[in-house]
Amino acid sequence: MHRIACLVLAGLVLGSVAGAAPTEGVAFPDQVTVGTANLTLNGTGVRIKKVAFIGIKVYVAALYLPARTSDPAAILAADEPKQLVMHFLYKEVGKEKLLEGWNDGFKNNSGDRLAALKDPIATFDGFWSDMKKDDVAVLTYVPGQGTKVEIKGKEMGVIAGKEFAEALFAIWLGPNPPNESLKKGLLGQ
Repeated sequence: MHRIACLVLAGLVLGSVAGAAPTEGVAFPDQVTVGTANLTLNGTGVRIKKVAFIGIKVYVAALYLPARTSDPAAILAADEPKQLVMHFLYKEVGKEKLLEGWNDGFKNNSGDRLAALKDPIATFDGFWSDMKKDDVAVLTYVPGQGTKVEIKGKEMGVIAGKEFAEALFAIWLGPNPPNESLKKGLLGQ
């Protein structure tokens, strides 16, 4: 009996590592390759925007890291590849609403570093356009190169510097994320 219980427990643990269930119907791969690095799915979460007592599901996001961790400070401080994938769920999110969200996120999580990030943030804002249901944006940080921004399958550009990457990923993992459940999901909690 003990042996059967151990096998069942092992199956549950391995099952949760081996394959992630879709989030809001969106399946993300367990691993992605960035340059020569293999990144593992750390977690997924849904961006929910509260509007007049209603929670609107804006996008589902997936965070990829070299090794799974639930420590947001370690993720932000590490100078290693990381990737955030956003699959949009809402029928259409206008560019102005996106920029408002990103800029609030930078402001709420960058503190006194915000002024130094003015130019990289302006470049980042310039990459965006309206996003429709099933559009995908991919933000990939590669040490020594910067943060590559892909929107709707098109590479928009690379923003140099670890400081920008840290501020960008802090939008979701910093002390004031857009919604706490999104942060917890990305951290695999």
